[in-house]
Order: sequence, then structure tokens, then C-alpha cells
Amino acid sequence: YMGGVPEKMITSKASQIAPDLRAALATVTSKIQEAATLAGRDVKEIRLVAVSKTKSAEAVSECLQLGQLHFGENYVQELVDKAKILPNHINWHFIGHLQTNKCKLIAGIPNLWVVETIDSLRVATALNNARANVSLPPLRVFVQVNTSGEESKSGCEPTECESIVRHVVANCPHLAFSGLMTIGKLNGDCKEDFQKLRDCHQRLCSNLSLAKESVELSMGMSSDFPEAIQFGSTNVRVGSSIFGSRQ
Repeated sequence: YMGGVPEKMITSKASQIAPDLRAALATVTSKIQEAATLAGRDVKEIRLVAVSKTKSAEAVSECLQLGQLHFGENYVQELVDKAKILPNHINWHFIGHLQTNKCKLIAGIPNLWVVETIDSLRVATALNNARANVSLPPLRVFVQVNTSGEESKSGCEPTECESIVRHVVANCPHLAFSGLMTIGKLNGDCKEDFQKLRDCHQRLCSNLSLAKESVELSMGMSSDFPEAIQFGSTNVRVGSSIFGSRQ
């Protein structure tokens, strides 16, 4: 759907930006501000990632013109395709399940800002090796923790988190460990999941002598990002509240 579209064709004029997108982005931004104020936090500590999976390159381009710089993608091929045709000052986040055989495809994207879903030693090693073959600086990574215990979700067990981080720090020079990520329960109260990630964060920083502010907490999506901010999230991943069901 986007293959072969020259970049100049997808830079829409600011006047053509859909009013619903403009309004939705403004609403999400103000909710982040409200939640930060409520938590007694500086809103500058919280990054909004617009989740653009299955959305068109045009929609991303419009959002970019409204000042949104960080975008999340769940599927490797879709990220590869979009990264080729969209402006390279976008900061891409890979937030989907990463298979070892797909690491080569994303390791060479120059403006891939972070891979948020490292959940095993194998994936960390494969991504490190793939990054070693391209002339790019170390790639930021977050370790994904399955805090809800749901089998449908990717992520390591909370008890495995530290060994994966130690492996990245000690054995993966082409990766830069930068944070932890989780997805809260799909239906139900996510507060317990956010607290679990926060506990992992505290243990990890203490055991590895890491400064707490150097390790991000990526948690919170459209349905629960205000709660996640209360629990210290520094990176919220919001899709449907921004793009709606626009294709």
C-alpha cells in the first residue's frame, strides 16, 4: 500500500491535515499534561509515541507536521517500508514481537530510535550481531517484561529480566540498554502490572548500580496511559486515541 510511493508524494500540506487527527493529538497531549500534574511530575519526562501500525504513510506524515516525532511500529516489514519513504528525522520505535530471523531487516534502519521488545538472550544476541554488520552507533533497546502472566503476550518473566539486561550490558556492545517495557492487562486493572514493572526497575537499578533516571519505563497505551504516568512511565505508546480507526 506504500511500496514505491516517492517521498515527495506523501508530504501533505499542513492545510490538508485532517482536523480529527489534529484534535486527537491535542487531546492526548493535554491528558498527558494532566496526568503529569496529578503525579507531581514534569511533563518533559514523558515521551509520547504515536503507534502508527497499519496506518498509512500519509497519516504518519500529517502527524509529523503537527510536531510528533516518535512513532511506533509492530510489524518488521511495515517499519522497513515506512522508514524508506518517510522523512528520516522521524524517531522509530519497534514495539512488536521480534523474531531472531528478522533482526537483520531492522538493524540497518538509521533512524530506528529503539527496539522496545527484547525478551530473550537469543533475540538480544541476534540483534547485536545484526547491528555489528552496519556502520551505525549502538542501538537503544528496552527489555520487555510480561507482568500480567498472560500467555498471549510476549515478554520475559519478571525473574528473568535482570539476566537479560546483564547479558545486553556485558555481551552486546552494539546495543545500548535503556529501559524496561510492558503491556498491561488487555481487559482489567493494569495498576498491578505497572507496579510490577516499577518493582523490576527498582531491583534492577539497585543490583546493577544503575541510575534510576537512566532506565526508562515504557508502559501505558490508549486505554491506560494516565495510570501508567502515575506509576512513573517515561514512554507512553498511544495508537487508537490518535489515529482512531483511520486507515
